[in-house]
Amino acid sequence: MKYIKIQTNKIIKSFMKNLIHYSDRTSNKKKLGAFLNQCKTALFLLLVLLFSTNSNAQERKVERFPVYEVAYEYPSVDSIKIILNRVRNYYLSTSKLIIMDKETGKEITDFSKPNKNAIVAPGFAGEWGYTNGVVLSAFEYINDVTGDPSYLANDTKFFDLMVNTAPYFEKNREKFGEKASNGWGRYPDFEALDDCGSISAAMIKTYLKNKNKNYLKVINTTADFISNKQFRLDDGTLARHRPQYQSIWADDIYMSVPFLVNMGVLTGDKKYFDDAIKQILQMADRLYIPEKEIFDHGWNVTSGDYDPRFFWGRANGWTLMSMVEVLEVVPEGYPGRDKVLHLYRSMIRSLANLQDGSGFWHNLLDKNDTYLETSCTAMFTFAIAKGINEGWINHVYGPVALTGWNALQTVIYKDGAVDGTCEGTTFAHDNTYYYHRPKSIMATHGYGPVLYAGAEMIRLLQNDKIAVSKAKPNSTNSTFHYTLKSEWTKK
Repeated sequence: MKYIKIQTNKIIKSFMKNLIHYSDRTSNKKKLGAFLNQCKTALFLLLVLLFSTNSNAQERKVERFPVYEVAYEYPSVDSIKIILNRVRNYYLSTSKLIIMDKETGKEITDFSKPNKNAIVAPGFAGEWGYTNGVVLSAFEYINDVTGDPSYLANDTKFFDLMVNTAPYFEKNREKFGEKASNGWGRYPDFEALDDCGSISAAMIKTYLKNKNKNYLKVINTTADFISNKQFRLDDGTLARHRPQYQSIWADDIYMSVPFLVNMGVLTGDKKYFDDAIKQILQMADRLYIPEKEIFDHGWNVTSGDYDPRFFWGRANGWTLMSMVEVLEVVPEGYPGRDKVLHLYRSMIRSLANLQDGSGFWHNLLDKNDTYLETSCTAMFTFAIAKGINEGWINHVYGPVALTGWNALQTVIYKDGAVDGTCEGTTFAHDNTYYYHRPKSIMATHGYGPVLYAGAEMIRLLQNDKIAVSKAKPNSTNSTFHYTLKSEWTKK
């Protein structure tokens, strides 16, 4: 570049000198031609100089501050409470939570008259199913964290309506057979863990607060199904005959374990604790991959040790949330609890590394070209924040939970709808299936986990054992540091 400038200056000086010399002597064509060639060279070098200067300026442009795709900031308790309330209100708005005639749309209040058209008003909030069970459990938890009784009141309203009208739907079925709706899912004739485990766990949690004894019939029906009727392998591991003969799903850890541990709390019978721990450890024997420290989605007897592996995000979320339920309820020193704690800690270590730079996790955890998914991100955020608050994992994982929550805020609409959640997913055997799972606000699997994540983040923000050095905006090198106050000498 310096050489071009020197040569250009020489040519310009020569050009000016010759311009004066030849202004009156243009009859010398040979010299004039040389002069014009000099002009062309000077013009070319000037253009090169200008272009190089501009290009060099662009190359040398320095951006010293990081540009985050998701805000790298510290939330407030109030901001989280606002989001929780928005999500709750949207979710509840999807159903009137009444019994209605599906033909006329009118509410049914007289339950003495059979009606084959009777149904629970449609909508997320009126479903007797596992995703609504997560939401209702989250409501009960938010009640504990915030002291806002309206969340528990939502649970009571739902479960009271269920137990008060379940006999009505049973009579309708007796009179009209298949032409009448079951009303509340498959109750009382459950066919799978999905039909009862998660939502009955929420019912136990609500019962422990409001002591409505009418809940006990449903709770005991669920306990009998899970303990005595659901298919199991010879070693007692809960399993399904779908999609393959004798299949184990990681999802079923959540469809059973939270109910079992809460049944142990309700009854005082430790056999439920034993079964809950057994389910986690025996499923881990087939599904947990030590070198990756995460769970395969499923396994079946037929393919055995050579079963293909797919590390689906939400399946790992289900396992972590189940471990949280065990660690919170089962006392320290109880047989097998330490093994569950080890699995939990190792998963957290792996997930911290697998987290995307946006704060989300991918639908297939080890495939960075699969989309960023909401439900597993919420589950991991909750489980990590919970572990810090309870002292199960080190406080240095704080930024992982924080960035997870910041990411979740970007997929929550102003009206409270939660987007980016993978639709219901079977235990599959090809990447193409998992890669192309749709995601939407209609996938209800994301609502409960988001509510749980927000509640636990409130606890983390209020954790007085931890000091947080916050990242400074417009800084070239600044991050969040979570430190344990007891480790530092007071000045």
